[in-house]
Amino acid sequence: MNKVPGVFEIPEAKPATRAEELRHRLADDIIMGRLAPGVRLDEASLAKRFGVSRTPVREALGQLAVMGLVEGRPHRGVHVTSISSARMGQLFELMAEYEGACARMSAKRMSPSERRHLETIHEDSREAMRTGDEASYGRANDAFHEALYAGSHNDFLSDAARTTKQRLSPFRTAQFRQVGRLHRSFEEHGRVVEAILRGDQNDAEATIRDHVLYVNEAFITFIAGVERPDNGAD
Repeated sequence: MNKVPGVFEIPEAKPATRAEELRHRLADDIIMGRLAPGVRLDEASLAKRFGVSRTPVREALGQLAVMGLVEGRPHRGVHVTSISSARMGQLFELMAEYEGACARMSAKRMSPSERRHLETIHEDSREAMRTGDEASYGRANDAFHEALYAGSHNDFLSDAARTTKQRLSPFRTAQFRQVGRLHRSFEEHGRVVEAILRGDQNDAEATIRDHVLYVNEAFITFIAGVERPDNGAD
């Protein structure tokens, strides 16, 4: 466990199941262009490639389908979907609206202890940002956004925000690889925290919406700089 000052500790990475490991690896291959749109993902071939049974492969493909990275076609199996910038932009716009509402409500409804907890999560992510520890910063980032969802004290809104965030998870993670992105993310979080501590509902909403849209821009910029292969053949 990463020990940090205050009440918050950056969570350790929980041991991933085989299905989760496969999901991460396949999602990365899709996002980075190593698996091109239209490529068929065969359960038996993937099980052989990764040295696992077909059960975790099936589970991983199901998770990727929920994220919109693959789709099942009748009598044709599972194929990689096309990830257009327009489609991604729409998802990030939706995420910005959900998180904006959560931040606005958090600025109004968070208890003093919840505000201190949010501030502590942010401050304790500083070391991960400074050292470029993407994994630790990613876990702190998840905790930060989860605190905003909980702080809204609206279960329906927070559930919708979590669902959309899950769909965008691979893309939000990939943008941390962009040079300087951890530092900018930390600063963006800081502005959100300041607005919530002031109880400024409008500024809290505006800053978190801007932050989510910056994430979209960072992801697009990162992907644009990646040399993508001509095809995704294994």
